[in-house]
Amino acid sequence: MTKEFKKGEVLFKEGDVGETCFDVVSGRVGIYTDFGTDVEKQLTTIEAGHILGELALVDALPRSATAVAISDVTVNEFNFDDLQRYFEEDTDKITFIIKEMSERISRLTGDYDDVVDTIGELFPANETRKPGIADKIKQFAAAYKMSAKANKISRETMEDLVQSKHEEGLSNNVESYSKGTLLFKEGEPGRCMYDIYTGSVNIYTGYGTPDEKLITTIGVSKFFGEMGLLNNAPRTATAVVNMDHTIIESMYMDDFKELFEKNPVKISMLIKHMASRIRRLTDQYTDACKLVYEVSEAEAAGTVSDELKQRVRAFQAQY
Repeated sequence: MTKEFKKGEVLFKEGDVGETCFDVVSGRVGIYTDFGTDVEKQLTTIEAGHILGELALVDALPRSATAVAISDVTVNEFNFDDLQRYFEEDTDKITFIIKEMSERISRLTGDYDDVVDTIGELFPANETRKPGIADKIKQFAAAYKMSAKANKISRETMEDLVQSKHEEGLSNNVESYSKGTLLFKEGEPGRCMYDIYTGSVNIYTGYGTPDEKLITTIGVSKFFGEMGLLNNAPRTATAVVNMDHTIIESMYMDDFKELFEKNPVKISMLIKHMASRIRRLTDQYTDACKLVYEVSEAEAAGTVSDELKQRVRAFQAQY
């Protein structure tokens, strides 16, 4: 549905239940916390050609910010149930939305890695923090205060995603792999994402080095590697096939229109997967920022406890 908003009009308010997202056709939208109060803060500006509110594609939860037209704005508004009709009207929107969500995942991953690095420097053994860490602490403490209203993904949504099956649909790029096959390496440019039909894949950082770490194991009917859809964006981890006869479909950006024609349900599952990944990353980022915030507050009050230091070191040990 196409809607128009005059400059200054509100698209949605912080605390509203989010059931739709918006494709900004023209104009600019400001995203604010505490809009209309003495502590109002503008978080970002969404320009034409981008989407906002995409987490409503996962589940209807209260908005964590207010969206306000900062010029006259035209948007396409739609919910998860509208996706098939929305894509039928313009199949280019499939690649548009998938690319937008991939870029959001990439930015969130970078933000999360940054706060993890900061936590790693909170209590160094020599008691001397690196230059610039103080500014990072302030940055992430402020980020927590702004994002503390964020909501966790619902258990029902996660169960729905786990139960989804992926076998039907496009089969242009389906191959069987043996155990130990490297699908992609950390740092190399990506070109596609993947869908597992049978078997499983291990995801590592530092693969083949003394710092090798198994991050997760991905199983049947799961997507992964979506940041590879972004113009040769470097892979952030290494993917290694974990079982013989693992069958995997490789999906490229140019495939999605054809996939929609053959199996529109799978495109819907992919969109939902990416939206849930965004929410999980947002939750992880918020939790990490909360830890930095607690350290910042405790240091300001001179009340840093051994328990707080233990929590920081437990977090550090995970990474």
